[in-house]
Amino acid sequence: MTGTGDGHGGTASAAAKPRTVPTELAALAMGVTQATIRKWASRGKLTRHGGPRRAEYDLDELFALARRSETE
Repeated sequence: MTGTGDGHGGTASAAAKPRTVPTELAALAMGVTQATIRKWASRGKLTRHGGPRRAEYDLDELFALARRSETE
């Protein structure tokens, strides 16, 4: 049975839910301070996920930002 949308073996569900990390790990991954991560989010460079008390950031978005920074 294919195309059941049950999330097994497909890529659509994986793309729908970002793999996120807290601010501290995002900063470590990017080699910047936590304040810089928060500033990038407020300026629209990164999408902030999580709740009001716990910010998280998408790993794929962080990696894409790092790649863009390397080519500039």
